[in-house]
Amino acid sequence: MHIRVERDTLAHAVTWAARTLPSRPSMPVLSGVMLIAEQDSLTLSSFDYEISARVQVKVDVIESGKVLVSGRLLADITKSLPPAPVVIKLDGNRVSIECGRSSFTLPTLPVEDYPALPDMPTTAGNVDGDVFAEAVAQVAIAAGKDDTIPVLTGIRMEIDGSSITLAATDRYRLAVRTFPWSPTKTSIEVNTLIPARILADAAKSMGSSKIVELAIAPDGQKLIGFEAEGMRTTTRLLDGEFPKYRSLLPNESSTTAIVDTSELVNAVKRVALVAERNTPIRMSFNHGEINMRAGSGDDAQATEVLEVNLEGDPIEIAFNPGYLLDGLNAIDAPKVRFSFTLATKPAVITGMTNDNADMQADYRYLLMPVRLTG
Repeated sequence: MHIRVERDTLAHAVTWAARTLPSRPSMPVLSGVMLIAEQDSLTLSSFDYEISARVQVKVDVIESGKVLVSGRLLADITKSLPPAPVVIKLDGNRVSIECGRSSFTLPTLPVEDYPALPDMPTTAGNVDGDVFAEAVAQVAIAAGKDDTIPVLTGIRMEIDGSSITLAATDRYRLAVRTFPWSPTKTSIEVNTLIPARILADAAKSMGSSKIVELAIAPDGQKLIGFEAEGMRTTTRLLDGEFPKYRSLLPNESSTTAIVDTSELVNAVKRVALVAERNTPIRMSFNHGEINMRAGSGDDAQATEVLEVNLEGDPIEIAFNPGYLLDGLNAIDAPKVRFSFTLATKPAVITGMTNDNADMQADYRYLLMPVRLTG
């Protein structure tokens, strides 16, 4: 194999292919990225039997061939190369990389031991890249991080005709987002559970693409794929029953509060400075103002007051400041609305326009309160 490629093109492709490599591969070859040069293109791929990544870019192929090298090392090298064309050449059992006055040689891994990538499932439809990236990012913040409860580390994807609903929860908060897409069949109905980390990473990488294609394998194969601008990834779906989250979303509220989003974010950040680990921020919603406070006794304390438009009865409630900020930062709207039932029940947070009209009714962030004591 002997190729010549632009540095930025190579770095972008290697980063995509290497991004899902396992930190502790079960076999040495699974730490590698496969490079296949043929005709006028270079295909880079990785696979660990759960997640696959593949990308194809245009290069000058001087001699076709394929090679398997350490993915993380190749990614580190390509990102650090100077802005000049890169020449990659296989010589025996080593690969040379030359760029400007920089040169590296890498040992190869046995190509014959590398597993074949799974086939891409059948395309089910497509969605705007920016919409897809925003929706996944808004929901992924609520996914669990505890691998001992795999079902909560996933994002549930519900496809019903021309709309997709994503949902994630770690039992302390719930994020739900609905958005339109263009299915190949309007009668399509699919419910899947996708690893949140993989979906979030793929959506972020593909967010700049105009269109992202969704490919879903038939029932029983438990595989889903995403493709955009030469980038392709597949992942195994998670097993287990996702919580029946719709019953958690209240149909009505006794109190609603509307407040400026940026002002609230900054205020929560300031008050949270004195909130020790797992210490909540208390928020008293009254007519005309919110009084926020954290800390007590001999510990450091902080208070702040903000203007609020309150409808209904005043309410005092407490939240984990980190979880609260996650939801507020996910809402891309000038104002935010809190909908309450009781101080012991979850609050629903949504985005509002400056005219106090629903701006993101398709995104809801439900947050469990922290029990108040004293």
